[in-house]
Amino acid sequence: MRYIKYFILVAVLVMSTFVAEAASPTRENYNLNDGWRFFFADELDAADADHVTLPHTWNVEAEEGGYLRTTANYLRDIFIPAEWQGKRLFVRFGGAQSVAELFVNGKYVGEHHGGFTAFTFEVTDFVRYGQENHLRVIVSNNQRNDVLPLSSDVNLAGGIYRDVELMVTPENIISPLHYGSDGVFIEQREVSREKATGAVKVYLSAKSIDHTTLSMRFVGEDGYEVVSRTVKVSKISPDRAIEIPFEILNPQLWSLDKRVMYRVEVTLGEVKNPLDRLVVYTGLRTVSVTDDNKLCINGVPVEVRGVSLPHDREGYGTAITREHLDEDFAMMRDMGVNAVRSIVGPHDGYLYDLCDKQGMLAWVDMPFARYEHAFADICYYPTMALRNNGFEQLQEVIAQNYNHPSVVMWGIFSLAWQRGDDILGYVGELNDLAHSLDASRPTVSCSNSDGAINFITDLVVLRQNVGWIKGSIEDVDIWCEQLSSNKSWSSLRCGVAYGEAGVRGHNTERVERASRNTRHLPERRQSEMHERYIEQIDEAGIFWGVWLDNMFDYASTRRAYGMNMAGMVEYNHKDCKDAYYLYRARWNKSVPTLHIADGGWRDRRDTLQTVDVYSSVGEPLLVVGGETIPTRRVGEAHYRADSVVVHGTTTIHATDESRRHNHSVTVRVVR
Repeated sequence: MRYIKYFILVAVLVMSTFVAEAASPTRENYNLNDGWRFFFADELDAADADHVTLPHTWNVEAEEGGYLRTTANYLRDIFIPAEWQGKRLFVRFGGAQSVAELFVNGKYVGEHHGGFTAFTFEVTDFVRYGQENHLRVIVSNNQRNDVLPLSSDVNLAGGIYRDVELMVTPENIISPLHYGSDGVFIEQREVSREKATGAVKVYLSAKSIDHTTLSMRFVGEDGYEVVSRTVKVSKISPDRAIEIPFEILNPQLWSLDKRVMYRVEVTLGEVKNPLDRLVVYTGLRTVSVTDDNKLCINGVPVEVRGVSLPHDREGYGTAITREHLDEDFAMMRDMGVNAVRSIVGPHDGYLYDLCDKQGMLAWVDMPFARYEHAFADICYYPTMALRNNGFEQLQEVIAQNYNHPSVVMWGIFSLAWQRGDDILGYVGELNDLAHSLDASRPTVSCSNSDGAINFITDLVVLRQNVGWIKGSIEDVDIWCEQLSSNKSWSSLRCGVAYGEAGVRGHNTERVERASRNTRHLPERRQSEMHERYIEQIDEAGIFWGVWLDNMFDYASTRRAYGMNMAGMVEYNHKDCKDAYYLYRARWNKSVPTLHIADGGWRDRRDTLQTVDVYSSVGEPLLVVGGETIPTRRVGEAHYRADSVVVHGTTTIHATDESRRHNHSVTVRVVR
């Protein structure tokens, strides 16, 4: 039986090695997603454990009252071949929500506090070679006051919800233990079309040597070497980075339109017979903000059209796959989005790979957040445990996403505020830490407060709900004018974020402002909010970026129906709301859009109806009961026909002048 297990393991490992050796001939990486047993901590008999495959969460269904915050066990056996003696073994977790503790053969290995970042444990001294080994991971998403976030609109779903892998390496290696990163950082110092300078910074972990050589080489997309250099290394320490300076003349720069990536090879020891070798990819570019508040990539202004991206979806919770991220990315591109913001914490690194390769800017948040409607919520304790956890998570966020050229800003906080202990000093420390770790990117915050908190980070995105939750929609113009004319506020480098809940199937004859905690969330109210808001925001022209909350609905136990329903798309990540087509018509000029709003509102009471159409193919014509009805322009890509007569069951048909694009809805007058 033992030899059968060994044969199966080796067969799987051999199939995996082809992928592993493409990136590093010195390492072997093996996926550990299969073969886990799962049971809750209060279920004492593990014999009845469920068999699960990772990614996994125990909060899959987003329903009211179904959100479970608890502790659970994940068990797995793994056979470690005797031939691996002399190698080093690491287990890397892509993410576990929110606190995870690893035991190998009953011995405690370590723990990680934070649910949105990866972490790696070395298990070399805990395994038994030539035998079965037992892994136990204890995971908890219980409320704690020493792990960020303390307050959030996002459900912390629990579980090992990202991939797990076993890494087998030589004794002397490029360290995989530096804040869950690869241990290689491409620091960009001066970048222009004429020259790029910087340093490749490498963290090492050596068991049997104290000195050697370290080499790096940049390889362009054409396969040719751009620059290479070798340095001597002595007194190796895992806490000290080895720097190899580089200079590239006439570099190819990364941008949204030209996603040029360099392959950077780092070799420990002799190049022809390396102790360890690692390959990372990066792009060279600059990020800046002009005096007139334009975000620039390589000095060229970018009209930032951004969305906030949740971590979960219907039927899977947070245990989403790369295929799901592919689908989400495709929908964002279809809507015309060119920038994505993580909600509360970073996504799996695969998302930022997509952004690198296909051209989308990324704002990556650390999990320092507060639920915007809970005035009693505490988002900060002035304890060393919580403060240090924030510092640790910020370092992980930056280290793990450092080499992605698409990542252009580090998020420090989201809606942070409380009555009590002053958080300004802590926010300032986090901001300073981010700058010390990465001087090439600006910091950013999302704020719904007034005062000094808005002036700490380099950039700020204001989510003030002016003109919708507060006041009337016309107040948006006044607010924008005040931001421009006020001497203090005009110095802010500010963007804007906004959103409103809407449910397909919730209908209304008259759009009214939502009351707090309402359960009636008509899609028409969401659409009107976005129609009027984006028009005034664009006309003001004072913000470096527009950020929509959110791309998709997501699970939130603090909301009606257990969901935040402000997404452009429903929780199934398939059914688009009207607002999706509004922005698609405005933002994506390469794909024709012709969409009649309120198509899901079938039964109506009035014979006179107002019909709104979102069109990127020019002014549409409506055909109702054989009669052609003209429309008028009420905003960019937004057209309206008033007093459309509807009797009984009627089809409303929209077409463009060429008749190539069409959309129809059927409504019925019910008295």
